[in-house]
Amino acid sequence: MVAVRDAGSGAVIRFDRVTVTYPDASEPTLAAVDLVVDEGTTCLVTGRTGSGKSTLLQAVVGLVPRATGGHLAGRVTVAGLDTAHVAPRDLAGTVGWVGQDPLAGFVTDTVEAELAFGPEQLALPPTVMRVRVEEILDLLGLADLRDRPLRDLSGGQQQRVAIGAALTTRPRVLVLDEPTSSLDPTGAEEVLAALSRLVHDLGITVVLAEHRLERALQFADQLVVVEGTSVRAGDPSELVADSPVVPPVVELGRRCGWHPLPRSVRDARRHAAPLRAAGLRPPGPRDAPASTAVAVRGLTVRHGSVLAVDGVDLDLGGGTTTALIGRNGSGKSSLLWAVQGSGTRDAGTTDVHGQDTGDLDPSARRAVVALVPQTPGDLLYLETVDDECAQADAESAATPGTCRGVLDDLMSGSASGRVDGGLHPRDLSEGQRLALVLAIQLTASPGVVLLDEPTRGLDYDAKRALGAALRRRAGAGATVLVATHDVEFAATTCDRTVLLSQGEVVAHGATAELLCPSPTFAPQVARIMAPSHWVDVDDLIDAALRAGVADGATGVDG
Repeated sequence: MVAVRDAGSGAVIRFDRVTVTYPDASEPTLAAVDLVVDEGTTCLVTGRTGSGKSTLLQAVVGLVPRATGGHLAGRVTVAGLDTAHVAPRDLAGTVGWVGQDPLAGFVTDTVEAELAFGPEQLALPPTVMRVRVEEILDLLGLADLRDRPLRDLSGGQQQRVAIGAALTTRPRVLVLDEPTSSLDPTGAEEVLAALSRLVHDLGITVVLAEHRLERALQFADQLVVVEGTSVRAGDPSELVADSPVVPPVVELGRRCGWHPLPRSVRDARRHAAPLRAAGLRPPGPRDAPASTAVAVRGLTVRHGSVLAVDGVDLDLGGGTTTALIGRNGSGKSSLLWAVQGSGTRDAGTTDVHGQDTGDLDPSARRAVVALVPQTPGDLLYLETVDDECAQADAESAATPGTCRGVLDDLMSGSASGRVDGGLHPRDLSEGQRLALVLAIQLTASPGVVLLDEPTRGLDYDAKRALGAALRRRAGAGATVLVATHDVEFAATTCDRTVLLSQGEVVAHGATAELLCPSPTFAPQVARIMAPSHWVDVDDLIDAALRAGVADGATGVDG
């Protein structure tokens, strides 16, 4: 018998006293960071919006400071390679990178060509290249899309292609920034499960930043918390105890005093038996709106041969918030743009208080309906926040200062506070940029507000602030429709939910009644408390305190 000496897990990524400072910044984004990531592990990076997670990831792949500017002090090594002395192209066979905006990183036109591009650059034999492409098509469920143009894909489909393109080079380390932000719940589970298989079966090291911790936390071997300019790393079960960003399952565990804190719904259900046994009753749904503010009739949208929206009829009430959910490619974005009036529309009408949005010119439409797209920054083109606000006032014929007031209102519940008017929009965090675009759109006081995946890049506090702002708008009489894959946001923000599949409305009703029984779309609290239809941690804790099941200090009795 041969004796094998256990040398322990080897470090594949190492940060030694790394400090990153961007041009004109008053302080570094990261300061004196020491970090070790072992080979064959899943490292989850978390922190508030704008905390520096993307900077940390880009340092791993050598993009900081080459592509970002600024100054990097200290040393970052990946598989023994010093990223300061090895060009990113020479790291390509070692490190795969998937950024927040997949479309910006594509270099070809079709799915199959994009997957083949990396192996081509490595000069792999055609037979090897073909095998790798086929493996990734199957691994990520892309086979049916192989010949599709990349620009015709939904945001979630583009995200899967970007991940696949990084994997075809067989990197030792795969770095991903918000990899599930554009994916529906099923797609996100499939991607995270695939990444887990790569870690366990092939020994790949996966480093990912993710705000939707309810999806990713249970897969993590190591948690990295970016807070201020510092970084803490360790066992996820320990670090979630005081992490500034945690999913509902951990938040409930903290509030109830559970130990150890749960990282999955299965763990939480074991702790929550006394809560379920107490028979606590969740709040009832709001009554359906008495009047219709938006009437969609026979709306049909085609993109070439693809029928994206198939004769949709939909009524939305005034003073309501409605979630539009469905798997990737179900037609949500196409429906939003058609409702707004400037998007493709092959048939049908959208009536808003007697006006069809498709018949309005842009200035008249702005006063009726607002739409915030998936990439809000596309609507920003001036040098400062103040310039954007002033332009919005002018275009909407609003009193000077109106847009600024709306922006301050939107940010009033945010941890980041008031936005500096002198900042360039590109220097804002994701949450600040979203708030600015929403403020610009709301300056004309439209009665209908449409948002497409507004929670991408937002932490839980930022999402709560956005949800509160949208509910205030609805409380003032506006009709709010949000296309989202974020079921936690939909459950706690929206009164009603519409489920879209293959361009058709298959269900429309009260949010809790539609989401909670679903094995796909149920939020974490609903899964923990099933079969009761709970969706909000605060509501559940309040009910437990009133019923005497929780004591307010140590958590749940029993």
